[in-house]
Amino acid sequence: MYGFITLPLVPMRASDSERSEMISQLLFGEYVKILEKQDKWFFVENLADNYSGWVNSKMITAVAEADYHKSQKANINRLFRPFNIIYNTRQNQTKFIPGGSLVYDLKTDDFIAGDETWSLIEPDSAFGGRFNAHRIIETAMQYINAPYLWGGKTVMGIDCSGLVQVVYAIGGHFLPRDASQQVEQGELVDFLSESLPGDLAFFGNDEGVITHVGILSDNANIIHASGWVKVESIDSQGIISSITGEYTHQLRVIKRII
Repeated sequence: MYGFITLPLVPMRASDSERSEMISQLLFGEYVKILEKQDKWFFVENLADNYSGWVNSKMITAVAEADYHKSQKANINRLFRPFNIIYNTRQNQTKFIPGGSLVYDLKTDDFIAGDETWSLIEPDSAFGGRFNAHRIIETAMQYINAPYLWGGKTVMGIDCSGLVQVVYAIGGHFLPRDASQQVEQGELVDFLSESLPGDLAFFGNDEGVITHVGILSDNANIIHASGWVKVESIDSQGIISSITGEYTHQLRVIKRII
C-alpha cells in the first residue's frame, strides 16, 4: 500500500503519538510506502530517501501501487522557491507549499495532485534538472534566517541535515536524511583549503560521531542551521560563532557531492 502527500507538509514522528518527537517531514508531492497500520497511525517509508517514521493516517492520501509506479514515469519538477502558492479553481482554494515540493507533468501552470487539478501561481519556480554548485549556494541562501527546528525541512523551521537534503534535492542531487548518513556520500576532500563552493562540511563530537552538517559557500564560510540558518566563518578546526567568536562545531570531514 502506498500514500501520497497532498498537504503542504506532514510531520513524521518517532512513535505513534502526536506527542512523539518529530524526526522529519514529508513534503507536498512525495510518496510513501505504508509498512504498518496501528489504530489511526501509519508507519511509512519516504520513497524519496528511504527514511521511516510514524504519520497520522488522516494526513496521507492512500494510492494504489500502480499509481505510484505511473507517477515515477511522469515529468517531475521540484519547486525551488522557499514557499510557493498553488490554486484550485474548482474549490476556490489556495495552498502555500514549501520549497522542495514535487509537481508532476506540469502543463504551462497546471498539474494534478491526487484527484484535483491545481495551478502553480509562479510556474517558473519549478525545475526538473540539476543545479551546479553556484545554484546550490543561491538556493541555500534563500533559507537564511529560517529558524532551527529538529526534524524540519522548510523555511518555517529546518534542521541542519534537512537544509542540506532539501537544497540538494531541489538541485537534482539526492541525499539521505541525517548528517550521519549524508557523510557516507560523495568524494572525500582532504583539506579545507582544497574545498569548493557547494562542498559539505561535517562536524562531530569528541567520540567522532557526526552530529552536524553545512554547505560551504567558499573555504572560509559555511551556510548551516544552528539556532537559525546563517553564514558563519570556518577554519580547519571548525565553525566560529559570529556572536561570541568561539568555536561551536568541530570539523571532521569534507565531502564533494557535485
